[in-house]
Amino acid sequence: MKVPPLSERPDTEECEQDFLTQPARRKKRSLAATRAALRPWAIGIGLTVLVAVAAVGAYTLGASISSWNDRPSTAATPTVHPAPMPSASSEPPMSGGYVIGPDGVLVRPAEFAADTYTKPELPEEAKENSERGAEAAAEHYLALMVYAWNTGDTGLFEEMSASDSQFAREVTQRIRSLYDEGWLYNDSSIVEHVLKLEPAEASDGDGADNAVAVVLAINSVDGTICQKKNIYVHEQQYHSIFALVLTWDDGHWVVTRAGMEKTDD
Repeated sequence: MKVPPLSERPDTEECEQDFLTQPARRKKRSLAATRAALRPWAIGIGLTVLVAVAAVGAYTLGASISSWNDRPSTAATPTVHPAPMPSASSEPPMSGGYVIGPDGVLVRPAEFAADTYTKPELPEEAKENSERGAEAAAEHYLALMVYAWNTGDTGLFEEMSASDSQFAREVTQRIRSLYDEGWLYNDSSIVEHVLKLEPAEASDGDGADNAVAVVLAINSVDGTICQKKNIYVHEQQYHSIFALVLTWDDGHWVVTRAGMEKTDD
């Protein structure tokens, strides 16, 4: 199916400060291919990650949606079981096995409704002011972002983001734009390795107070996306780097900077 990868994003204008210049701390990897794909990021990964990922945009999905209007996948077939067809007298308008709603948008299947997704709970470790606490908080932030894409509810994701975060602002805007004329389900991202975990550097090169840089290697799937009357299905897994700076503020972690970039060829 011709579905654009989530990582193809339009450029943003935000520039981040260098904060990821130290050698990466890796965990044991299980796949040689993943190791080869991620090695360049683990050694000497710096602000180029944030600049690049900020340029690629906020999270991988929303940027490419606008380019899908003129090329929906002709092979995109929903993986759900349509409800029994009603009688001719009451038959609703259909498209590709989906009912067309009164607003002209395909009706989301009930079995994949937003309320079938459970809100991620903050791990106990993420409540600690420590590097391990920052790592757990970074993974939780990723879970909140996935939840927001699958449900359209950006509240928890915004609460954990700094008010001036360009990344969070773009993610939120793209999710709202998608749900204005569609929906998404089965989006997922799983952390495979922690590539970096260390105190973050401030703009002057000194260590920033209560700030930790975290770089995660993740495995993602885009899922099923609806845009008006078009359905796009993307089930292929791909790898990305997710880089964050978290700051301990008033008893909890806040994500002040973040960015993501696909690493697969």
